[in-house]
Amino acid sequence: MPAAAAASGFEPPTIQDFFPAAVLFQGTPFALNRIMLIRLLVVALLVLWLWLGTRRMQLVPGRGQVITEFLLGFVRNNIAIETLGEQDGRRFMPVIMTMFFLTFGMNITGAIPGLQIAGSAVIGLPLVLAIIAWALFIYAGFKKLGWTYLKNALFLPGVPWPLYFLLTPLEILSTFIVRPITLTMRLLMNMVSGHLLLALVYAASSFFLFTLLPSGNLFGLIGVGTVAFGVLYLGFEIFVAALQAYVFAFLTAIYIQLAVAEEH
Repeated sequence: MPAAAAASGFEPPTIQDFFPAAVLFQGTPFALNRIMLIRLLVVALLVLWLWLGTRRMQLVPGRGQVITEFLLGFVRNNIAIETLGEQDGRRFMPVIMTMFFLTFGMNITGAIPGLQIAGSAVIGLPLVLAIIAWALFIYAGFKKLGWTYLKNALFLPGVPWPLYFLLTPLEILSTFIVRPITLTMRLLMNMVSGHLLLALVYAASSFFLFTLLPSGNLFGLIGVGTVAFGVLYLGFEIFVAALQAYVFAFLTAIYIQLAVAEEH
């Protein structure tokens, strides 16, 4: 099928899109491909935005300060404070904000022309963020409760002790293994599937409009529909980029809240 598609002029997206060749420092341990350059660009833009947006805060804010305060306030109030309360929310707010804005910045590049692939569409970044979240909620639990944290996490109150032989291994699996895996895979799979579908729509539109239609094949008019679908799906992909950033930061806050709770 791929050979037939290539022969007809149609080149569908493949998993190789996520493993581009190095463009800088090729052949060295510091080799950078397109996705790594996108990640560096996102980090640089986030640092620049936060620096410009907060360096001259005024009592009567300008438009840029209003946007910055709104975005920071959204994460502060709707994720950190609402989930963890005032004290713990302030304490873990820097990490939760970093999770949200970094994840959103990496996700949204998949919808930007010229970049067109999410920095979070390769497992390395989602896995690192998930490990940080995992380490953070374990640290939070031990910091507040000491070894009582493990007791609360592994031995459910009010359960007959023979059931612990069944439930405790399940709690270990659920709390300490499944959580980072699901955080990683949820973010990764959403970004991978989004890129593949968008790339497929772009490739199909190009094939219909610039290969079939000029040759007089009226099936090329299907390209009008694929272009319209592509525009709609692009808007949906932007929504998914923001939603996944929210979900990742929110679940991180939830896991911290569960870790510091006196009892589960």
